[in-house]
Amino acid sequence: MKPIAAKPPRDSAVTMTEIVLPSDANALGTIFGGKIMAWIDIAGAIAAGRHARRVVVTASIDALHFIAPVKVGHIVHIRASVNYAGRTSMEVGVRVDSENAVTGEVHHTATAYATFVALDDHGRPTQVPQILPETPQEKRRYEQAMKRRQSRIQLAEDLKNTVEEE
Repeated sequence: MKPIAAKPPRDSAVTMTEIVLPSDANALGTIFGGKIMAWIDIAGAIAAGRHARRVVVTASIDALHFIAPVKVGHIVHIRASVNYAGRTSMEVGVRVDSENAVTGEVHHTATAYATFVALDDHGRPTQVPQILPETPQEKRRYEQAMKRRQSRIQLAEDLKNTVEEE
């Protein structure tokens, strides 16, 4: 298989903007966590798909941290970019911020790391371009993603061993 040219994260970065409607919220008037998770998955898939120029599937979301509540009427900004690319998989970092539409005040709401796998025309994992981090921030994200990848590999091995023991 011939090598694919590496790409910088900016080439596939995604910014989505949504508004929180009453149907998105619980009885307290704050957004359902699952709604934010769905938006994270969509933004992440778009970024990974742009990077790979292939259909992608979600392999895992290994870290999702809710930091602040989001209220009905707030505007939600979801930013996603590919931090690391392996042979067939990509880690995408997603940051969610909420904006009070009346005051303009913005709060960091959630952060997540998701792994996506690119598929070929037959639905099998296929090679993706490597990431070419250029800025200091992209290089830091790349280095941190490599560490998280090692943790994911170890966790998968541990889970496999646990299942085999049962």
